[in-house]
Amino acid sequence: MPLTRQLSLFGVEATAPGAEDLDGLLAGPGQVVRMGGTARVSVVVDDTWRAAALTVEMRVRGFAATCVATVDERLSVRTPYSTTLAPLALAWLRGALKFPPAGYALDGRRLRVWMVAAGQRDNLDVVLRLGRCEDTAPVTMQRALASIGLPAEILTGNARSGPALRVSGRRRLARLAEIVGDPPSSAPSGIWP
Repeated sequence: MPLTRQLSLFGVEATAPGAEDLDGLLAGPGQVVRMGGTARVSVVVDDTWRAAALTVEMRVRGFAATCVATVDERLSVRTPYSTTLAPLALAWLRGALKFPPAGYALDGRRLRVWMVAAGQRDNLDVVLRLGRCEDTAPVTMQRALASIGLPAEILTGNARSGPALRVSGRRRLARLAEIVGDPPSSAPSGIWP
């Protein structure tokens, strides 16, 4: 960690990595599916650096992640089915549809995996994609970001990417950088806050 950065109560250094951090993928474009008493978390990404970084994030949390090519030449990173992930499925699924849990809260580790999966710089802003989601998800995620000092604007999306949230302003981006920590080693320069 750079010496100029201060520890944050919500930052990645505040807690040890755990399976519950993967619901940061669900805050973004990730998906969860159930099978019996188990569940699997997966996310489709466009970039190999994201796939590599997410594989590391999953392995740090004890999951032997796999990465496979999709039919539209993207990459799907996923955990194996695990009973450890079953609580995420119970919290996020209504039938087969993904809904954010009431009162959803972010912390540094959750926001970091969301940033790795679907965040990027857009000039002086950072945009966090949500993926296709139900109508209340953007507002729920906007509230979750605001609760950790990151007010964000909701952006409408297209059929492929879905809506997103935009974090703007020098102070907010400094706060975001403080919360999500240093960029993954595989990330290209200029993409991380």
